[in-house]
Amino acid sequence: MTTLVLASQSPARLQTLRNAGIDPAVIVSGVDESKLDGLAPRDLALGLAELKCRAVAGRPEVPAGALVLGCDSVLELDGKPLGKPHTAAEATRRWQAMRGRSGVLVTGHALLDTATGKEVSATAETTVHFADVTDAEIEAYVATGEPLHVAGAFTVDGLGGAFVTGIEGDHHNVVGVSLTLVRELVASLGHQWTELWTSRRAG
Repeated sequence: MTTLVLASQSPARLQTLRNAGIDPAVIVSGVDESKLDGLAPRDLALGLAELKCRAVAGRPEVPAGALVLGCDSVLELDGKPLGKPHTAAEATRRWQAMRGRSGVLVTGHALLDTATGKEVSATAETTVHFADVTDAEIEAYVATGEPLHVAGAFTVDGLGGAFVTGIEGDHHNVVGVSLTLVRELVASLGHQWTELWTSRRAG
């Protein structure tokens, strides 16, 4: 069995991997995300994923031979990348701009094999259609605190799910990690996805 290290503090990414039979070690990178301000959405998501991956791969607590996965998501709206809003005022502005429209959730994925030093990376993109929510709904949602700390100021697997009318593409990517893409990256490094399974549940 190969060990996967998740270089992310996102509980949604961790739960998605666990649901897929993988229980990764979690090591938060602590990188300064402002270093890459000004980049286009795809370049920003990929660049941050690579930064996180490399920062963690060099840590002494990473198990020998582990695969290290870094991820970062942004929502592209009007050609601009929207990460975590952090404040209630910014989350409210985001939703006033997003409602009744569509955006593209871009997640950068970087995977590094500590045994060989080889790294591969790619982005996954999913179109998200937002409901035409009311001012009262925005106010109530922002008051929960949920949208303040997630890319694009929404979740599809939490309270924000009712405000997403549809997606085109990979649902898991919207949650924060594309299982299909990670499987492809794992294979490109010469490993099997099933090597990462820590649980094998009967159907």
